[in-house]
Amino acid sequence: MRQWARSAAAALGIVAGCTEALADDAPVRIGVLNDMSSVYSDAAGRGAVEAAIMAAEDAGLVLGRKVEVVFADHQNKPDVGSAIARQWYERDGVDAIVNVPNSAVGFAVQELSRNLHKPALFTGALSSEITGSRCSPYSAQWVYDTYTLSKVIGSAVVKRGGDTWFLIGADYTFGRSLVRETTAVVEANGGKVLGAVFAPLAASDFSSFLLQAQTSKARIIGLANSAGDTVNTIKQGAEFGILAGGQTFAGFVVFVLDVHALGLKVAQGMLLTTAFYWDHDDAARAFTRRYMQRVPHPPTWDQAGTYSAVNHYLKAIKALGSKDADKVMAKMRETPIEDFMTRNGRLRIDGRVVREMYLYEVKKPEESTGEWDLYRLVAIIPGDEAARPLDQGGCPLVAGQTSR
Repeated sequence: MRQWARSAAAALGIVAGCTEALADDAPVRIGVLNDMSSVYSDAAGRGAVEAAIMAAEDAGLVLGRKVEVVFADHQNKPDVGSAIARQWYERDGVDAIVNVPNSAVGFAVQELSRNLHKPALFTGALSSEITGSRCSPYSAQWVYDTYTLSKVIGSAVVKRGGDTWFLIGADYTFGRSLVRETTAVVEANGGKVLGAVFAPLAASDFSSFLLQAQTSKARIIGLANSAGDTVNTIKQGAEFGILAGGQTFAGFVVFVLDVHALGLKVAQGMLLTTAFYWDHDDAARAFTRRYMQRVPHPPTWDQAGTYSAVNHYLKAIKALGSKDADKVMAKMRETPIEDFMTRNGRLRIDGRVVREMYLYEVKKPEESTGEWDLYRLVAIIPGDEAARPLDQGGCPLVAGQTSR
């Protein structure tokens, strides 16, 4: 993984931190800020950097120059992420920051973005507060949020008979938001949440949390965590005999790499929500073929979303002939989002990208035809059904807007 990332960087002349004085006519610079060393490093990490590079290459010359991509590891620490973002925005001439898995880091970057009038396009920061009371005219939530996750998976599972739940959440902003919103959805659909616990990010031992879930006798154990934490929870749950005992896991933030790591024998039957699956249609497969010429696995929804966000941002700059953030954000909102993972998407005033969402079920081993043939499509959820109504988020930018 490190070798192909280094090779791509060398070939494309990626800068890791520019300190020279920057003229107004400097090239467009995109900063990919994410976790490259911990729990989200596979799902985002260098793969998201590569996706941003692909979007930059596809854009060609923008304002007469090549687009430059920089990247850094925020270490899942808001202070580290904020310090990097400030240096990028104020000293290194970065025009927009993308990706940013971890909502706590996302909030820090969003506030800086607001103050400095610089775009921040989030694909991995999932708290619905990013487009709620904390909304900003300079930020966008590109893939989905905790509202969408809780609504789609919570209502679907309850309707399929999963009426009692126990929730294991990540002990930071994202996990607590998802537990709160899932509880509301489950109860609104006639189910009951019997309890919830919160585990530290990147914990190695989930046994005490799983024991509480097992003791609750809830039919569904909802995993309000993600990436490596989700994988480890399910693996340890299998060792505890949770699946054999009749309880079922529901994963909210599940990546194709997670299911691949778990194997279909362990993950089969799990329901999950996503905005992108590599085998969804011809367009998704075509992008995946290109991506896998650089990266040794299909793109996750986070990595695909990074390409989509950078692509739409650069299209807006080219259409305007300007990097002015206010004008570019306005252009991005007025222009439909169309790409391999988005059909007639749109960026709302609160920063939420409204897009189709997909409910998938993990296949049984005997149903799979290949290494990465992992999901079966259950339902397509229209964007207006999946997204929180515009007038219900508490965003101060919404006054006078329509409900969607």
